[in-house]
Amino acid sequence: MLQRREVFPNVIEMNYQFRQRLGCSVYLVHDAGEWLLIDIGFEDVVEEIIDMIRQMDFSLANCKYLIATHADVDHIQGMKRLKELLPSATTLGHPECQQLLAAGDRIVTYAEIAAQGISIDLPIIKIEETINEGDKIKLGNLSLDVWNTPGHTPSQLSFRLGDLLFSGDNIYRDGGVGNIDAHHGSDIPAFIQSLERIRDSDVKWLLPSHGPIFRKNNALLQKTIDRLTEYQHMADFGTCAVDWPLLDEWEAELVRGFDPDKA
Repeated sequence: MLQRREVFPNVIEMNYQFRQRLGCSVYLVHDAGEWLLIDIGFEDVVEEIIDMIRQMDFSLANCKYLIATHADVDHIQGMKRLKELLPSATTLGHPECQQLLAAGDRIVTYAEIAAQGISIDLPIIKIEETINEGDKIKLGNLSLDVWNTPGHTPSQLSFRLGDLLFSGDNIYRDGGVGNIDAHHGSDIPAFIQSLERIRDSDVKWLLPSHGPIFRKNNALLQKTIDRLTEYQHMADFGTCAVDWPLLDEWEAELVRGFDPDKA
């Protein structure tokens, strides 16, 4: 059996488990023999991730849920293959996510961005059950509260587990947020409200969909809220960044491993 590198009790993040970047964050939550995955990323990493899960002595038949935080291709492209490998698991997502993936919408999911030469295969993915604000996901003796935190996309979901929040693309450790793009369905006022909700909550840790896990920092959140408030009256947001230094920092941290006492 391969050692399980839990970032918190009952929580494994697969990039940290591998000690290298695989793509988006892929969270495995487990209890009492049951487990689920939050997001999966691109199809080319699916079998590698499943092999690692098998080596950690998780029964593939005991995977209860495969969850999409939202419909962006970098989070869900591998979901179809994942479901083939884990047929007993139920796929979950927001109603809008269900609709976009059933329709194979390449624009809203960011699979096709002609101006940047991006064209990514997007298989038809079936979300079998929808979840939304106020729902609870039961897993063993655990219960995850479902939050709808729109802004990046209308379908953006976050999941609270005790003092942890699987926070999707709402905010990253450098204060950045998920892409803001009208063609993507982004909504800046809604984004601000979602960030205010996270700021005002009593969660202690944010487990984002990209980049390192970090302790909730209200000053950082407020700075981001203030910036997005200005964005409502400016034209300089979008998908024009040329690099992201935070991910280089994350690679170094993946090698070291995650220790909440040192974060």
